[in-house]
Amino acid sequence: MTIEQVAVIGAGSMGHQIAMLSALAGLQTNVQDVNLDSLDEAKTKLTKIMDKWVRKQKITAEARDDAFGRLMFTTDLREAASDADFIIEAVVEKLEVKRKVLTELDEVAPKHAVFATNSSTIVSSLIADATSRPEKVCNMHFFFPPLVMDCVEVVKGDHTSDETTQLAMNVCDQMNRTAVLLQKEISGFVANRILFAIQKEAMALYEEGYADFKDIDKITRKALGHPVGPFELMDLSGIDVGYYVMQQRYAESGDPNDQPSRTLIEKVESGEFGRKTGKGFYTYSHKVNN
Repeated sequence: MTIEQVAVIGAGSMGHQIAMLSALAGLQTNVQDVNLDSLDEAKTKLTKIMDKWVRKQKITAEARDDAFGRLMFTTDLREAASDADFIIEAVVEKLEVKRKVLTELDEVAPKHAVFATNSSTIVSSLIADATSRPEKVCNMHFFFPPLVMDCVEVVKGDHTSDETTQLAMNVCDQMNRTAVLLQKEISGFVANRILFAIQKEAMALYEEGYADFKDIDKITRKALGHPVGPFELMDLSGIDVGYYVMQQRYAESGDPNDQPSRTLIEKVESGEFGRKTGKGFYTYSHKVNN
């Protein structure tokens, strides 16, 4: 199947950048969000990013303008999805929300349309049965920030057809992203399972008083060669996102060790989500736009 039109559902830190990747790839792309302010913020962020790319000569002004010409922003799910060939769900990392969105999409999207969830941990088999087309549902996990990170985990569930899997791989190729196929499902996939193990140990060392979080970050950067430390990364990706991911993993496993840590709970309850709120583990002089 030829992909000509893409819909991205959710204009947050992941969705708006995935949509721009699609538009830069020459695909007509609709971005939908229930919040008009989120759509306006997405436009502002993308304009700043693309203008910066033009100044750095990563892209021509003409290519930037052409990409924006292929982007359409709307609060109407039907308007976004009714003609889409490929739909990427990028809403909040909560299973019940994702299931509700896919049920609604199933009613308005063409029968041939494929649904890919950008979830960073929730396997698509937990969502696919909310639709009448489970064979057309897969995971397509972009990394933050999508306009920078050159990797996408495509995960094939038992319900996912080979055709759907290959189509997702092809879309990644069109977007100039390296797709890596996981032949079967596991919560958290590959990268995040490794990352969560590092963050979990870092948090335990911090909470048990072995070292300050800043020093743990410094050791991780200096001794292990990581570009950022685990606490810096939590601030960057969103402490609330990590919190929801751990809640979901605990709901699936029932293992108390998978629950969010005391520190994460305190941060979320205080509204300290990291860079996007101006404070997380570190304090920022202003909210940082993704």
